[in-house]
Amino acid sequence: MENRSDQQRSLIGRAGQIAVLARLLRAARTGRPTAVLIEGPAGSGKTALAGHVLAAGGAGPVQPALSRDFGPTVPAAAPVGPVPLVSLVPPAAPGSSGQGAPQTCTTQELRIVQVSGAPWEAGLPLGVMEQLARACAPAPDPEPAPGPAPANPVLEAAGRLHRLWTQAQRHGPLAVVVDDAHWADPESLRAIDSAVRAFTTERILVLLIARDDLHGPHGEVPPRTLELLDRHRDGSIRLGPLGPEEIRELARVAADLTLSLRATRHLRRHTLGNPRHLLRLFRELPRDVWQEWQPALPAPARYTADIRQRLARCGAETRALVEACSVLVDGDGDGDGGSDEVPVVAAAALADLDDALPAADEACAAGLLTATVEPGRTLLSFPHPLTRAAVRTGIGLARRRELHRRAADIADDPGLRLTHRAAATTADADLAAELDRYAAERASAGEWAAVADALVRAGRLSTDRADRQDRLLRAVDAMIAAGDVPRAAVFAAELESFPASTLRDVVLGYLAIMRGRAAEAETFLTQAEARCDTELRPELMARISQRRVLHALGRWDAPALVTWARRALECAEPGDPSAIESEAVLGLGLAALGRPAEAVAVYERALAKDSGGAQSQRFRLGRGWVDLAHDAPEAARRELEGAVPTGYRMGSTRISLWAQAWLARTQFALGSWPEALETVDRAAARLAEVRIELVRPAVHWTGAQIHALRGDWAAAERHLEEASAGMDHYEVMVVPSCLARAQVAEARGDYAQVVEALAPVVRLPDRTGIDEPGFWPWPDVYANALVMTHRIDEADAFLAPHEDLAARREHRSTQARLGLVRGRITAARGDVAAARMAFETALAHLDGLPLPYDRARVNFAYGQTLRRAGKRRDADTVLKNARDAYRALGARTYTERCDRELQAGGVSTARGGLGPSSLTAQEQAVARLVAQGASNQRTASELFISVKTVQYHLTRIYAKLGIRSRGELAARCHEAGRPEGPDREV
Repeated sequence: MENRSDQQRSLIGRAGQIAVLARLLRAARTGRPTAVLIEGPAGSGKTALAGHVLAAGGAGPVQPALSRDFGPTVPAAAPVGPVPLVSLVPPAAPGSSGQGAPQTCTTQELRIVQVSGAPWEAGLPLGVMEQLARACAPAPDPEPAPGPAPANPVLEAAGRLHRLWTQAQRHGPLAVVVDDAHWADPESLRAIDSAVRAFTTERILVLLIARDDLHGPHGEVPPRTLELLDRHRDGSIRLGPLGPEEIRELARVAADLTLSLRATRHLRRHTLGNPRHLLRLFRELPRDVWQEWQPALPAPARYTADIRQRLARCGAETRALVEACSVLVDGDGDGDGGSDEVPVVAAAALADLDDALPAADEACAAGLLTATVEPGRTLLSFPHPLTRAAVRTGIGLARRRELHRRAADIADDPGLRLTHRAAATTADADLAAELDRYAAERASAGEWAAVADALVRAGRLSTDRADRQDRLLRAVDAMIAAGDVPRAAVFAAELESFPASTLRDVVLGYLAIMRGRAAEAETFLTQAEARCDTELRPELMARISQRRVLHALGRWDAPALVTWARRALECAEPGDPSAIESEAVLGLGLAALGRPAEAVAVYERALAKDSGGAQSQRFRLGRGWVDLAHDAPEAARRELEGAVPTGYRMGSTRISLWAQAWLARTQFALGSWPEALETVDRAAARLAEVRIELVRPAVHWTGAQIHALRGDWAAAERHLEEASAGMDHYEVMVVPSCLARAQVAEARGDYAQVVEALAPVVRLPDRTGIDEPGFWPWPDVYANALVMTHRIDEADAFLAPHEDLAARREHRSTQARLGLVRGRITAARGDVAAARMAFETALAHLDGLPLPYDRARVNFAYGQTLRRAGKRRDADTVLKNARDAYRALGARTYTERCDRELQAGGVSTARGGLGPSSLTAQEQAVARLVAQGASNQRTASELFISVKTVQYHLTRIYAKLGIRSRGELAARCHEAGRPEGPDREV
């Protein structure tokens, strides 16, 4: 039994499931009977969840702070006789009421009955049903009268349960809990299902609590039982693994531990996020374990004892096979030395077995291994990481050393061979040197994760202190290059304690860049340059230059980027990683200077030499980024998709995240918004682990914009929060952060907020690269907001230099976006003919470009301008084009705004208007916006009219409808079928 504190702590991270179950319980209390499946792995807190919600009674909002105990469990061997229903919830205080439930329900006690299945009784027909009957019957059931057996025992049992539960619920709502329902006999489950389906208005909730991770020697769950549980799976409540932040909270509450993100990620992999395993490890292991880089964690003691008992019951060959798998899977015990799956041939060779299949069968039957059969091979793996840990820690040190030595002898891969050799020794300068040479080979291919692992092992084996420090510095450098910033950050304090050196400052500067700390990076890189003797250490100067390239990229300082990239190429040897990475970014710098032809030439030369290794990932990213900036989104998509994967070519997570950020922008531009959101979600999940701050705003920018255009304001705000950046961060963080805020504000129709959001970009001291057409589409958004806030002259002055630059670059999409604003400015000054020409020219620039959102945006501004100028029929046609395009994209906010514009124009028949009335088309448009919560200023901006005109229309609307307030207007609109609530769309 877990102690009560552990039961309570297992509810951390379960707020959503608690809310769902509480809602179902409240519904049952009001006369909506139902059966619910609660499923999850053993130890995930299923029983605690049910107990907590039932203890609270479902009468109101439930918070995860109470005990799980909810009445006596009736064991399988309980004596026949009455078991009283249990009441844990006292009557509610007078005048209280439950959320979502009538007052009468909160004053009645919740009656709870609990029974459970057992593996040794899974084959006993109607065994669980008899438990329920004994628990519910107010007196022993009379002996059945002699006679023939019933024609259908299951239906008779269902009828019996139905009668018992009907009687019980008359005295108050009834909750029936079947714990370990995966071991319930199929006949009982059928009877329960039939009984529940026969109810209509009774106050009954049936909870079936079942595991979904059965591994072990207890036998198989009957297929019929699984089928019956599947009937409830559509509406089931599943308790999945805890996430990193939830594990951090559990560690804080349960053990007063503050875990690093690295330790949290490692713990989540080790325990699969299971609360029971986590709590036991927190209790059993010393506190200093959690401060180590990557502790080789054991399994909890009880779990280990169970696994070792299973292993002891197996034959000698099976034990040898399982131990061999633990070595081949786990490498050197750090969890990063091998694959999660082992070919049975390799395991057999290490275990010295001629035929490993019988041993594999026995191990699988014991729940120690799982087998996957593929064409031509069979793979073995452990059903849970803790199983592997329990096996590994049971192997004696001498035996483990011998297994690693033999594994090294049979390994084909040189890196794996070195890994096993390192695991079999403690200090060996020669082996450390071999690992160092292997790391240099992997570095030339850009396989930075492998480089980091090899150098960490080399450092552990080094006998000289200076060598250990040098290898650790280079290992951390490789971790950062691989994108594993949390792992690198763990070493930051240790590195700062090393003697001052050029390499130390280069590495710490690199870490500061990835964390988005521009001033800190500048300090470290400046110190490194001052210490470096270029003539004696050209390779270090090449590395400094390459870090300066990344620093300039963060600053979006195109001239500095090009200068430092060329210096790195001069200092580095051909094929040196510093040269390759600098060349990959050089093209971006040239493109940001307005020299796209030179940029393309750089990438074509590099990709022509592509050997298919990890370094090509960097060039494909750069080429895709440049293609997107220069109106070739389809070509960009191909390149960026090729730069995303990291698995097959050992690519960099950092490069992959940048590729995903720009792939999402590419998919947005092409109108593939569902795919763009999938890309954002994948990148965001990875970012939460690796914490590369430099790329964070760029990833979340697209998520914020799309959700705002769809009208999902909560999701948009979540992405805005993640995209936030301050002026102390890099420009490559500040600009997408400001754009995200501006575009969400634009979707809300809050143009003053758009101006405010982009003010930091306007104030940047050096905007050479920021203003380059194609890279950061901010000038048209800012200028448009100036127009919409009636700052026409300011908008004109701001727009002109951007128009000149876009024309010189012949950048079509930028000319189109700026042309939209030029059309608005010209129309605001009364020259409708010139405005038409501006809009038509803008649309012509988009001809042949696969940019549906840009085309819809121009059409909307065009139609809105025509309507204001009184060209209603022309406006109607253009606005319909915009509406159709927005609808195809799923931009609900713009679609609805187009509908309002069409209604205000009065040419098309209004859809869903206010009903028969004497309101004009524009009065109806004003009425709907005001009824939805828009201020007069906001309504004026939406309809492109003055505030005085809005006030005039409101006076007439009130008089015509016989009302006196905005509240009455909202009610009238609601009656006419219009949605309520603030409308924030553009």
